[in-house]
Amino acid sequence: VNTYWHSATLLAIKRANRWFPVIEPILKAHNIPDDFKYLCVAESYLRNVISPAGATGFWQFMKETGKKYNLEIRGQVDERYNLGKSTIAACNYLKDAYEMFGTWTMAAASYNMGTNGAENQRQRQKANNYYNLVLNEETSRYMARIIALKYIMQNPAKYGFDLKPGELYHPLKFYEVNLDSSVTDFADYAALYGINYKILKLYNPWLRDNYLNNNERKSYKIKLPEKGSIEIIRE
Repeated sequence: VNTYWHSATLLAIKRANRWFPVIEPILKAHNIPDDFKYLCVAESYLRNVISPAGATGFWQFMKETGKKYNLEIRGQVDERYNLGKSTIAACNYLKDAYEMFGTWTMAAASYNMGTNGAENQRQRQKANNYYNLVLNEETSRYMARIIALKYIMQNPAKYGFDLKPGELYHPLKFYEVNLDSSVTDFADYAALYGINYKILKLYNPWLRDNYLNNNERKSYKIKLPEKGSIEIIRE
């Protein structure tokens, strides 16, 4: 099974130590099988990436699908880059897909090819089981990729990834503050909390510009590093 390349899998194992603790409790709270965290790995290798088609974030949401599942997506804010909120959106998508198809494997397949595409193939071929369907090459290999990633990430040393604990990415330590007003300059905003704009963006990648128009006074949760948890290089 092609798990892309050795270095990408190595980095995914390192990232999992930081990001699985965010993903796992959300999956559990929504009664989604824990193994779906490996679907997230298959989608993005636990990075905020953009596909050639425009799918974005850890969970690779297209814009319209993201909006359908209550993610705010506009010029200054894109919650596809918010791991907590996009994981909730992915859970709601998967619950809808499970209700439609009746199995988690078909729900996973629909995540790759879309619910309409999966439903069309199911009706056309008069089969309900993922393993009995003739699907496009990517979707046909999708479950195998997810399973392969699970085996590798649960037993990395067995597959040649001998990582020491210090080589894993540590979870980000943070606290949250409420923001319910506009911000004219996030560099100035960051300075109020003793950090710089780069660190603010590291903790809040869903902020897509250096300012925020918030005339509706919507409430946002801004993550800030716990004191002493990150080195600040002073100017």
